[in-house]
Amino acid sequence: MIPSIPQPRFYKGLYTAYVAVFFVYLAAPLIVVGVFAFNDSQFPSMPWNGATLKWFFGDTRPAIGIFNDRQLLRSIGTSGFVAIWVTALAVFVGTCNAFLFERTHFPGKNLLYVVALSPLVIPGVILGISILVFSNAIANNVEETFGWDLAFLRPGLFLVIIGQFAFVTTITTLVISARLRKFDFSLEEAALNLGATRAAAIRTITIPFLKPALIGASIIAFLMSFENFNTTLMLVGSDAPLTITMFDRLKQGSTPALNALSLMLMVVSGALALLAVFAQRGGQGDKT
Repeated sequence: MIPSIPQPRFYKGLYTAYVAVFFVYLAAPLIVVGVFAFNDSQFPSMPWNGATLKWFFGDTRPAIGIFNDRQLLRSIGTSGFVAIWVTALAVFVGTCNAFLFERTHFPGKNLLYVVALSPLVIPGVILGISILVFSNAIANNVEETFGWDLAFLRPGLFLVIIGQFAFVTTITTLVISARLRKFDFSLEEAALNLGATRAAAIRTITIPFLKPALIGASIIAFLMSFENFNTTLMLVGSDAPLTITMFDRLKQGSTPALNALSLMLMVVSGALALLAVFAQRGGQGDKT
């Protein structure tokens, strides 16, 4: 609906109802999860037995709160470890890709660009299986030929990091490229004319200009890695990240502790997402 074009009252009411139903549809499951995180019951469902915080801070069975559940805390640490590595690698490579595609011209550039972004459209399960098969084939051939056991090419955190990095980098490349496309290259040229080296000009002028995009890309990469499931499921070893641990818990039977954990994740993810939005908006107001 275009606000500048007059519309009958009926259509305006219908449009308003549609928007309301749409947002209720999106928010209702999240609200239900958050409410049942405080239900004094062994099961995350009706009836409501009163409010409690034991699913957050409980220390006696069967009501072990998330802050006293060592397995959940360990899996959170594992997810954080993976997400930090994935974020660092994805932002670095994404920045390099942005400079490559936005500031250089070479034969086959468009084809390489499509190939670089292809993991974005490949299903996570397929990507995970492909990496697993490829890495195992290398490990098996090396072991048969030289007798070396390349354990890091077997299912484990290394493959999880590589698998997530493969598609998260496409996101960081797009975010940083969009910012770099707006950069006025004459600023670098002026710095070069004043005696600065190419590296110094990029470090003191271009990188500060890219700072909002780098912050936004880092937050997005961290969230995508921390919450990834499909690719991680195919590559995980004995050290399970949080999403895999939650999946295993669900197979054993859900408890309100998972609701409490989900609520915490929603709050943290929402805060980081807002931070990314503010970082991008702050960058839009910069003047070069």
